[in-house]
Amino acid sequence: MDNDWKSRLGVVYSTNPDYQYLSSETESAPETLPPGRQKLIVSIDRRNRGGKQVTLVTGFVGSADDLKALGKTLKTKLGVGGTAKDGEITIQGDFRDKTVALLKEMGYTAKRGN
Repeated sequence: MDNDWKSRLGVVYSTNPDYQYLSSETESAPETLPPGRQKLIVSIDRRNRGGKQVTLVTGFVGSADDLKALGKTLKTKLGVGGTAKDGEITIQGDFRDKTVALLKEMGYTAKRGN
């Protein structure tokens, strides 16, 4: 595996004989902050959604698995669909007030955006 050239595509050649290539795949996931230290913003978005409204929860700091778990909890408590990816939770419909209330019950610092 030391001479696996496919993992080094796009790497510039070095003339240094002591150079050791470190792949960027070794980056770890960000550490999830406790709920009290999270600063979540709950807003509504209508852009590029065919006129439909969605509630966006942004500002989550942590791993993708924890984000998906929080998204699933919110979706089941609200009884609606949605998704959790790219650092934000999307909930179908305008549920800003209910979402902020649920997040505060769970111990998160949440405020209502626009």
